[in-house]
Amino acid sequence: MHLSTIAEGVENEAQELAVKAMGCDEVQGFMYAKPMPQAELLKYLQQASA
Repeated sequence: MHLSTIAEGVENEAQELAVKAMGCDEVQGFMYAKPMPQAELLKYLQQASA
């Protein structure tokens, strides 16, 4: 089926390592960035690419 898996709610490195060990392809959560409105997200992405 060629599906990718995303683990949500990753808050620390131990959780990241655990879900990646289980075969998750991607992770997301507060460890990387907090939820934010679109304008704040665009500013965050601009700063991250600079």
